Amino acid sequence: MQKYDVTGMSCAACSARVEKVVRNVDGVTDVAVNLLTNSMNVEGHADSGAIIAAVTEAGYGASLKEDGQGGQAQAKSGASEADQLASTQKKAFRTLRNRLIASLCFLLPLMYVSMGHMMWGWPLPSFMAGNHVAMGLYQLLLTVAVMVINQKFFISGFTSAWHKSPNMDTLVAMGAGASFGYSVYALFAMTGAQMAGDMDGVMKYLDSFYFESAAMILTLITVGKMLEAYSKGRTTDALRGLMELAPKQATILVDGAEKKVPIDQVKVDDVFVVRPGESIPVDGVILSGQSAIDESAISGESIPVDKEVGDEVTAATINASGFITAKATRVGSDTTLAKIIHMVSDASATKAPIAKVADKISGIFVPAVLGIALVAFLIWLAVGQTFGFALSRAIAVLVISCPCALGLATPVAIMVGNGVGAKKGILFKNATSLEQAGKTTTVVLDKTGTITKGQPKVTDIVPQEGISAEELLALAASLESKSEHPLAKAVIAYGEAQNIVSDPVEGFESMAGNGLSGLWRGKRIYGGKEEFIAPLAKDSFSAFAKSHEIELLAKQGKTPLFFSSQDQFYGMICVADEMKEDSPQAIAELKNMGVHVVMLTGDRVETAQAIGARAGVDEVIAGVLPDGKEEVVRRFSQDGHVMMVGDGINDAPALTRADVGVAIGAGTDIAIDAADVVLVNSRLTDVAAAIRLSRRTLRNIHENLFWAFFYNAIGIPLAAGLWYPFTGWELNPMFGAAAMSLSSFCVVTNALRLNFVDIYSTKRDKKVKGQKAKSHVTEAQDTVIIENKTKADQKEKIDKENSDMEETLKVKGMMCAHCEAHVKEALEKIDGVTEAKADHEACEVVVKMSAPVAEDVLAAAVKDAGYEFEGIK
Repeated sequence: MQKYDVTGMSCAACSARVEKVVRNVDGVTDVAVNLLTNSMNVEGHADSGAIIAAVTEAGYGASLKEDGQGGQAQAKSGASEADQLASTQKKAFRTLRNRLIASLCFLLPLMYVSMGHMMWGWPLPSFMAGNHVAMGLYQLLLTVAVMVINQKFFISGFTSAWHKSPNMDTLVAMGAGASFGYSVYALFAMTGAQMAGDMDGVMKYLDSFYFESAAMILTLITVGKMLEAYSKGRTTDALRGLMELAPKQATILVDGAEKKVPIDQVKVDDVFVVRPGESIPVDGVILSGQSAIDESAISGESIPVDKEVGDEVTAATINASGFITAKATRVGSDTTLAKIIHMVSDASATKAPIAKVADKISGIFVPAVLGIALVAFLIWLAVGQTFGFALSRAIAVLVISCPCALGLATPVAIMVGNGVGAKKGILFKNATSLEQAGKTTTVVLDKTGTITKGQPKVTDIVPQEGISAEELLALAASLESKSEHPLAKAVIAYGEAQNIVSDPVEGFESMAGNGLSGLWRGKRIYGGKEEFIAPLAKDSFSAFAKSHEIELLAKQGKTPLFFSSQDQFYGMICVADEMKEDSPQAIAELKNMGVHVVMLTGDRVETAQAIGARAGVDEVIAGVLPDGKEEVVRRFSQDGHVMMVGDGINDAPALTRADVGVAIGAGTDIAIDAADVVLVNSRLTDVAAAIRLSRRTLRNIHENLFWAFFYNAIGIPLAAGLWYPFTGWELNPMFGAAAMSLSSFCVVTNALRLNFVDIYSTKRDKKVKGQKAKSHVTEAQDTVIIENKTKADQKEKIDKENSDMEETLKVKGMMCAHCEAHVKEALEKIDGVTEAKADHEACEVVVKMSAPVAEDVLAAAVKDAGYEFEGIK
C-alpha cells in the first residue's frame, strides 16, 4: 500500500473527486482518501507518478510519503505521521485565525456604514455624509480587501469548477462573487442615476448593495473553518499524548561508564540504566535490579507492575522505584510505543464502510446545489419577484449548503474512537474493524491463554502399575522438552522442580493436536491425547482406563496426558490451566450485550465442559484440531458477525476468517498480522469494552450523518424560499453563511464527546435484537459439546453426560414448601451445583451439577440447613 499527502481538498466533494480519478488509474485496486488527515492510501501496482498526475489533473496536489511506513522520521521516533498531522492542523488553525482577524479589521468598518448608518442612522464622516456614491465606493474597497484576504476560496473554488469538480469553495466563491458582482452593477447604475438627477433611482440602487453580504459570507465561513480546524486538532489529542511520552534521551553503559545519548542512537543489545522516576527509553529485558513499573501510559493500568531480572520492560513506561539495568531488544520504529502510534495513525487514515454512503452523496452534492440555486433564481424571476430577491435566494442556497459536514461525519469519529481505544490498550488496525466490532453477534474464544491464563500446572501423576512416578516423569519431561506447547512447559517445569533429569530425545515428531513421539533411551516413546495413545498401548491402556477415573479427572477441568513406549504404557499426567480472574465477568458482560459466546478448544469433551461451565459460556466446541478452528469460525459466520479471540499465532487462520480477529497479547506482540484488533493488556474484559467502543463510535457516526443530512435537507429549501409564499420566511444570505460555518464545527464537536465514554461501564449495554442470552443458572445443562462425530452421536453423548451430572439425595425432615426452598438454597450455594429441586412429600432432592461434588459436601450442606441426609438414591 502506498501513502500520499493530498493538498487543496476543502470538503467531501473534493475527497470524492480525488478518489474517483485515482481509482481510474491503471493498476489501482483500491483507494481511500481521508479529508480529516488530508491523506490517501492506494493499493495496487500503479505507478506513483501516474497517481500524482491524475490528482494534479483533477486540480489538487499530491506527494508520495517518504516511505510506505511513514518516512524515515518514524524509524527514529515512531511518531512522524501523527506529528505531521498535529503540526498541519496547528498551522491551519493559526492561518485561519490570522485571516479572520484581518477580515474583521475591514468588515467592521464596512458593517458600520452598510448597516449601522443605513438601518440605525449612525453618523458618517463629513466627506461621506449625503454622498451615496462615496458610500458605495467605500463599501467596494473594503469588500475587495476582505475578498483578497480570503482569496483561497476563489482560487480553490473556481479551479475546481474549471476541472469539472466543483466543491464547497465553489459554492462560497459563487455566493460571495454574485453578491459582489451585483453590488458593483448597482454602484455603476447609481452613478448613472445621479448624473441624470434621479435621486429616487440613487436610493433604489443604494438599497440594492450586497457588499456587506459578500464580505460577511467570507468572514463567517472563515470563522467556521477556524473552529473546525481547532476541533480537528482536538481529535489528535490521543496521538499527541502518545508522542509526548516518547523519551528523548537514554543513559547507556559504554565500557562500564554511563553516557547520555539521543534516543535514536540506541541500538539493539545496548545496555541502559534507568533510575527511579525516569522513563524506560526503549523496549528491553532487565539484566539486574528490580522495580515497580508504571505502565499506565501503554496499558491504561494505574497499578505499577513488579518487575525483576528476566522480565521485559516497555518504552515510555515509568520506573517507579528501584534502579535497573536492562538490555535493549527493540528500538526506533520497533518499540511497542512506536507501533501503537503507527497503528492508531494508520487506522485513523483508513475509511470505514459506512463512509461510502456519504461519499456517494458528496460526489453529486455540489452540482445538485448549483442546480437548485439556479432553479430557485429563475423561478422567483418567473413569478414576478425582483432581481435582487431572486439573487438573494440563490446566494442563500449556495452559502447554506455544507458538504464538509458530510465528509467529516465519519473520519472525526473514527479518529477519536481510535484514540480512546489506544488509551485503554485496545488497538484497532483500521476503521473497518472499529465499525465491524460493534456488529458482533457471536464471539468465539480460544480457551488457552484467552479464557485461561495459559500457564497450566501439573496436578496429578498417575503411573501405570509397575512404573514409578519418577520413571513416568522422566519419560514425559524428556519428550515434552522438545515441544513449545503450554502443557509441555507445565510438565517440564514440574520435572525440574522434582529434580528429574531429562535425557535427550532424537527423531522428535509433533502431530498437531494429537501428540508427540521420539527416540528415548533407544526406544520409541509417545505422549498425547487418549485417542492418540490408546491404539498404541492397546490392552495395557484399557486396563489402566478401567482402574482409574479418567472421566472424573477430566470433568474437574484437568487435561490428562498419556505416555507410552513402543511396548509399555507408562501412565498419565494431569495438567490444569487456571482460569483468568476476569473471564467469568467478561463472558457475563458479553452475554448481557446479546452476544453468543463460544469456547473453542482442542481439549477432550469432559475437560472443556467443566471449564466452559465455570466460565459461563453459551457453547463449547471441543476436540478441535488447530486446522479446524477456521472451519468453526466459517460456520458461525454464515449466521452473523463473528469475532474470534485468540493468541494471534496458532489461531491465525481463524482470526483471518472472522469478521473481526482479536489478538490477546502483551504489548510486545501488538504487531500480530492476522488480527484486526490487539488487546495490549491481555484482559478478556477488553473484548466487551472494544465492542462497546465500536457501538458508541458507530452511533456517533450515525448522529453526525443524520445532522449533516438533516441540516442540508432543512436549510436548502428554507434558503431557496420554499416556505416564503406560506409563512413569509426569508433567509438572509448572511445567516445562511453563519449556519454553514457552524455545521462542520458541530459535527466535529459531537465526535469529541466520545472522549467521555466509559467503555467499561455496563449501564448502557443493550442486547442485539433477536438474541437472548441464556440463564446463568442453567448454563451447565445448556452447554453444547460438538466433536467430529455425527449429530446422533453428539445427542447421545450429551444425554449421557447430563444424566451423569444428576444425583437424587434422600433428605429427611422437610415438612413444607418453605423447607424445600431452604434445602434448595443451601445446596445451590455449593460450587458445582447448578440446580436443586426438593420434594418434601418424596423426601428427595434432585441435584444437577456442572462438575462432580463429593457426597460428604452435599451431606454437610443438608445438615447445616437443619435437615437429615440419608444418602444418595
